[in-house]
Amino acid sequence: MNKPLKVAIAGLGSVGVGVVKVLEQHKKLIGERAGRKIEITHVSARNRDTERGIDLSNYQWVDNALEMAGLEGVDIVVELIGGEEGIAYELAKSTLKNSKSLVTANKAMVAHHGAILADLAQNNNVVLRFEAAVAGGIPIIKAIGEGLAANELNLVYGIMNGTTNYMLSQMEATGRSYDEILAETEALGYLEADPALDLDGIDAAHKLAILSSVAFGTKTDFDSVYIEGIREIETVDIKYGKELGYRIKLLGITKFEDGNLSQRVHPVMIDRKLPIAGVMDGFNALAVDGDFIGRTFYQGRGAGEGPTASAVVADLIDIARGHSGPAFFKPASSLVSASPVPITQRKGVYYVRLHVLDEAGVIADITTGLKNANVSVETMLQKGTERDGTVYVVMITHETRETAMKDALNRINELPSVIEKPLFIRIEKL
Repeated sequence: MNKPLKVAIAGLGSVGVGVVKVLEQHKKLIGERAGRKIEITHVSARNRDTERGIDLSNYQWVDNALEMAGLEGVDIVVELIGGEEGIAYELAKSTLKNSKSLVTANKAMVAHHGAILADLAQNNNVVLRFEAAVAGGIPIIKAIGEGLAANELNLVYGIMNGTTNYMLSQMEATGRSYDEILAETEALGYLEADPALDLDGIDAAHKLAILSSVAFGTKTDFDSVYIEGIREIETVDIKYGKELGYRIKLLGITKFEDGNLSQRVHPVMIDRKLPIAGVMDGFNALAVDGDFIGRTFYQGRGAGEGPTASAVVADLIDIARGHSGPAFFKPASSLVSASPVPITQRKGVYYVRLHVLDEAGVIADITTGLKNANVSVETMLQKGTERDGTVYVVMITHETRETAMKDALNRINELPSVIEKPLFIRIEKL
């Protein structure tokens, strides 16, 4: 067996602790599969005295994680600190510049700086891997870059945030409000330290930007991702969507065609018969379309100590085996800059919910507003509310442009009979 692969781990939160557990518990199995032992030599974290439930006495402690990049005898640095900038990014760059390979679970850093890091890895003849940055226990990066390597890919979409999927699932299952489910989710510890990362779709957008680059060979371009979260979704929308044959999911969708890249994260209504519509609670799921393979589908736990640590260790095993291909499965110098497609160019069908006064002429006024914006309606329902003298008007439009839909809702919002801002959800025919 070859000489052991020496690993330094920066960051000992739940994922870092998980990586230590996996490498120690499966030491023999991993050594056999990797063709060499994988040994932790150094560890670092913000607080040395934190009780982590594992024995770290066999490893050398490094107070300043940045020093790991220059440690003699270390082959790979595992960055699990997190954050797109700061010490995590400095450590990543310094590690690669010092001709050491880097494994990271840092989705924000890769989404913002993936092309730069890939270029550093290539120029210094080392390896950059980040399977754990996207969808945790689902090996989607390896599936796209290796299993589907013979295909030209044109579409990737999926549930990329387990927390919001859990919340939407619970709202549907219990009928409780967004605020009630949010409080429960927070109490369970499912939310990120900054809840906006989950609730506003930012976490999913980080992952989508990475998948775009892996699937299409484009430079990571997080700033061009359209992002919209779930804060405005109410239980009534889930209920009415179900009546109409739809389920609400927060999806990331990326398409690449003729050099144009569309990347968007937002709530959608999808046909309840679709496989991805049945993925509930904290699970993630992704679909990938290739020209020869057709559609492939992947499902599993997208976060947590075990699944994410598993993905980190899988990357370590790949490197131990001598796999040294480029991070995005093509040379960093060959990654292209795509032309971003704005959400305003979307053309599709929409669900609309209006809360209006229950009085004569309201429907006629709404219809006029739609007509003046060139939006036609396929289905219209009137539903009672808990407030006397008001109703919900629920509509499914015919196919229309995003700009026309927003124009129509701006006109309708100015009507005196409309008592709260209209809500619309894009319906996706996936």
